[in-house]
Formats: sequence, C-alpha cells, structure tokens
Amino acid sequence: MPARPERATIQPLRERVTNRNQHRPRSPSGSNDSRDSGKPPGPGGLPEQSKLAPIWWIILIGLLIWNAFAFLGSAPKKAPLPYTEFLHQVRAGNVERVEIKGDAISGKLIKPMSLAEVQAAAGVTTTTAAGKESTTTTTTPVEFSEFKTTFPQSVGDPRLLPLLENHEVAVDVSPVSTTWTAILINVLPFVLLIGLLSWMGKRTMQGQSGLLGFGKSKAREYTTERPDVSFADVAGAEEAKADLQQVIGFLKDPEKFHRVGARLPRGFLLVGPPGTGKTLLAKAVAGEASVPFLNISASEFVEMFVGVGASRVRDLFQKAKDIAPAIVFIDELDAVARRRGAGLGTVNDEREQTLNQLLTEMDGFDERQSVIVLAATNRPDVLDPALLRPGRFDRQIVVPLPNLEGRQGILEIHTKKLHLAPDVDLAKLARRTIGLSGADLANIVNEAALMAAESGAETVGEKEFDAAVDKVTLGAERHMPMREQDQRLVAYHESGHTLVAWYSRLADPVDKVTIIPHGLALGVTEQLPAEERVNYSREYLRTKVAIMLGGRTSEELVFEDFTTGAESDIVEVTKLVRRMVTRWGMGSFGPLSLDGDEDTPFLGYEMARGRYVSEETQAQVDRDIQTIIAEQHKVALSVLEQHREALDRLVDALMDHETVEDDELREILGPSASEIASSEA
Repeated sequence: MPARPERATIQPLRERVTNRNQHRPRSPSGSNDSRDSGKPPGPGGLPEQSKLAPIWWIILIGLLIWNAFAFLGSAPKKAPLPYTEFLHQVRAGNVERVEIKGDAISGKLIKPMSLAEVQAAAGVTTTTAAGKESTTTTTTPVEFSEFKTTFPQSVGDPRLLPLLENHEVAVDVSPVSTTWTAILINVLPFVLLIGLLSWMGKRTMQGQSGLLGFGKSKAREYTTERPDVSFADVAGAEEAKADLQQVIGFLKDPEKFHRVGARLPRGFLLVGPPGTGKTLLAKAVAGEASVPFLNISASEFVEMFVGVGASRVRDLFQKAKDIAPAIVFIDELDAVARRRGAGLGTVNDEREQTLNQLLTEMDGFDERQSVIVLAATNRPDVLDPALLRPGRFDRQIVVPLPNLEGRQGILEIHTKKLHLAPDVDLAKLARRTIGLSGADLANIVNEAALMAAESGAETVGEKEFDAAVDKVTLGAERHMPMREQDQRLVAYHESGHTLVAWYSRLADPVDKVTIIPHGLALGVTEQLPAEERVNYSREYLRTKVAIMLGGRTSEELVFEDFTTGAESDIVEVTKLVRRMVTRWGMGSFGPLSLDGDEDTPFLGYEMARGRYVSEETQAQVDRDIQTIIAEQHKVALSVLEQHREALDRLVDALMDHETVEDDELREILGPSASEIASSEA
C-alpha cells in the first residue's frame, strides 16, 4: 500500500490512511464545538423540569375526577314513584322517612316493593285469528327501597304533613339552594379546568414545545452567571484569538469606540475545517466579555412550515437586542445562507426567505446597540455574496488546523485531568499528529484513557497514546484470519511501499509498516514528515507517486501478476497527478490552469458555464497523466529490483512480527536515502 502522505494544506496530501481494497478518507470525528442547553442541566444532561409541574398535574387529575362524579352522580339510584302511590304507601305504614326539598320528595321504604317495567327489547310480535298483530311483552319485577316523587306545589296538599305525623314518618325539610350557589357548584369545576388547560397551553408555547410555537427561536442562551469558557481553554488558534480581542474590548467598553466615531463590524465569520474549535472560540469570546451568549445552529431555523425560518430569525435578533450587550452565534451558517439561485431544480423558497430575513436583521442594527453576530462555516465558497458584504459579515477570521505548538497546547489542555505516566512525551505526540484538528486530538486523548482503564492501569502511558493515534488515524485493529499466501502478498505489497520510500531522497521518513488490518485496510505503511510543510515541489510530488505505486509494482515483480488490492493506490495516484497537471502547472502545458471547478460549487452554475477546455486539450491532459504515472512506475520498479534482497528480508520480518517500526527498519534496510543525504550535507 502507499505510504501515508504528509498532512498539509494541499488536500490530496493530507490523507494518512490507504488500504488494499478501498481508499477511505479520514473524516474528523468529534468537535471542539460545544453546544449546551441554556438552562442548568438536569439528569442525563437535559434541562431541569419545573418543580411545579407534578403539582399541576395532580390538580388537573383531581378536577377531572370531581367533574366525573359531579356529572355522573355518586348517590344510589332512586326509583320514581307516583305521588298517589306514595300516599298509599304512607297510609300502609311502609314509609320509614322522607326528605322534602322544595317540590322534590325522596325517602326510604320499610319493606321494599316491586314495580313492573316493560322491557321492549324482549317483545315478540304475534298474529291473532282476526288477522291483527299484537306484541307480547315480558315483565321483570324490580325491587327498590329508595324512591323519589314530586309534590304538587302549584295546587298544594294540606293532608301530607298530618298524614306523615299520624304514621310516624321521620320528616326532614331542607332549604332550596339559591340559583347562584347551584351555578357555582356546577360550573366552577369546568371553569377551573378550562383555565388550567389554557395556562398550560401558554406555558407550552413559551417553551417552544406547543403546536403553535414553531416561530420562536431555538437559540440556547448562556447567561453571565455561566461564563464557563475563556481563552485559556482554547489552544492552537492564537491568530484568531488576537483578531477577536477587538470584539471583547467593544463589548466591555463600547463607549470607547463610540467617542471617536468608530463602528465595529457587526458580523465576524469564523472559517476553518471541521473540529478546529470555531464554536469554542465564540463561547470563549462571550466568557471573556461576560455577556450573554445566544447559540443556534442554522439548520434549526428551517422547518416544514413556510415562514418559520424568517420568524425564528426575527425572534432571535429581538431577543439579542433585549439583553444587549450580547453575542449571537450561528453555527454551520451555510445550511441557510447558500448562494441564491444556485443549481437546477434546487430552489428552496423557505431557505431563501430565511436568508433574506437574516440580511434584513443584520442591516437593522442601531449604531449603539452592542450586539455582535458570530458565525461559523467550513464552506465559505458556497455562501451568498450579499451576506459577506461590508455591514454584515464583513470580517472573516480563519481558524486553521493547529501547528506543532498549537497541537501541544491542545494536548496539554485535554490531559489536565488525566494521570499521565512518566514516559508520556506530549511534544513527541504533537509531532506525530501533523494535520489533525483539535477534535481529533481530544478524541486521541479520550481513546488513550479508555484503553488504560480497560487494561486496569492507574496511569495513561505512551503505549496507550500510540495505540490511540493508530486507532484514530488508521482505524481500529482487526485480527481477522488470513491465508498464509494472502498474508505474504500483503507483506510484499506494504514492503514495496516501504522500500521505495526508504531509498528515495525526498520521501518522508517511514515510521512503521504493518500487515495487521486496520479499519478497511489489510496493511499500512506510515510515514511521518520530519517537519511541517506548506509548499511541495514537483520532484517531491513525483516521489509521492512512485511510493504509492510501490505496492502494485512489488506484486508485479514478485508474483508477475496484479491484484485488486491496489485499487485505492491507483485512485489516489490518478487524483494527485491530475491536480499536478491541471492545477499546479506541472505538466506539458506549463503554468496554465485547466481546472474550472474552483468557482462553481453548484451543478447549475457549472452547466451554464459550459466546457472549460477543448477535447484536444483534455486528451493532452490525459496523456500527461499517463506519462507521469508511467515514469514513476519505472522508478519504483528500478528501486525494488536494485534492493530485491532487502525486500525479501523485510517481508520475512513482517511475517514473523506483523509490525516493524523505524529502528527495526534501519537494522533490516540500513540507512535511508534521506539520512545519507543529510550526513553528506
């Protein structure tokens, strides 16, 4: 497999991992960007719920039960009794007591009585001899002792009370409830229930959880009581911190700027690769200035309902103005601020409305309002130009991948809480992690701590950090069973990469070669640059091509055949050489750019632009690519033929130990070409 290219600003040279079957670019995992809830976190990291919520639920359930009993009634059912039958039962001495309330009389019988109830459901229709239909019904006796009847109050009955006294019936007379009292008893529970539901609905809308709360901003607010991040927590971005010091000074003392008539830029755009700490920088600015911090992801503006995004933008900026001085931070700005009218069939009216509202709000700031807008993106090339004009996001701050000093500072911050073994050298670890972001370094530290904990160690040592670097950059080890002939083929493939790199003067030093599968790779050759570079010469890149072709060339030399294991090598070689010819002027055309994709990141714009080069020119580009690859293939073959015995020795060592590192490589292969060149100089 090809040796691991150096990580630097040139995209094709920043990959550390290639594999035998499929090239898999490393994608940074994790991020220094921190997003917390504006409320104090409760269990599980979620915002703490109101302590009054259970009490209101208990009240609601109680009201529902009260209304259910009031509506259905809880008293035993009383049988209706005709008034004449009631008098008959009194004369018969069968009434124990009565209660008179207005014209309503209820009471209890001494001996239960039966009344026949016609049950229509049990009726049967028959035909008589005369031809007439009649319905035969069955009756079921129903016994009851509680009864109710109605006193004929309009005509009166002076016999009733003497009759009850003569037959020794207990009489209880209750006053009739007033109208307002009855209304209060019957209506009050419903009023309370409706009021409680209305109050809960308003609370839900204020919490943006209700059906009609879509238009509210979802920004998480960090108040001045929680400035938990400062510039001391940020490393590897010293230039960006220096640029942001002006923002801190403005938020702390805006009058100093107003007195001289200065106008601070309203928007600062943080630009950089993923994981470099753009969100962390924004929070650190708020922490240093001790002002509220409103944090929202741009994707949270847009919902499935039209107009929600624009409404949330208005709500967000109104909230910022109300609590000014404040900082508004919009993460992943490109989610809603892409260039309008880009592409074919990609019109998104809702996203464009959101962008238009954002442009309007940034124009609507008063000169004396201390509201600063920070935004972050890793795709500044796709942003709408209207957003980047002066008066909006008129200052771009680059947050690059950290250099050697920055990586060491990041490692020191993330290892503060770890118990490190004496053999840990953070400076050496920083040199080994060229091209990694702050999020990658945090992931390495965490992986090393997890490995130490799993092994039962009390401290985190160099062994755990080395394994963590391999896991993050190369992929996790896979101890998969392989046939001996397959393992030997992988050994020759990786040894081919190693030998071409070892005996090439301009190649980066080989740090390790292994035939242990990592991720999707069956074997890995790892190179570590001696120093960080920002520019690459043509001869250096041609050497890179020869190294990447070394694996396939070794298979050709030893087995006189090829395998599919070189697929990713071929893909990467072709991409690198094409850039050499079309972008960097390293082909027969000289300093001529033949790549027209730099300003057209959208399908529609590129189609509208048409062909950038002629067919004859494109054919010559293809011939240049073939020529460079063929020349470097000959170089790789020459190196392997010249050092065939060393190739076999390295393969034997890999078959015995699976992994060979730099000191062992020096014993097997002798001094490298770069070491010889350095000693001669």
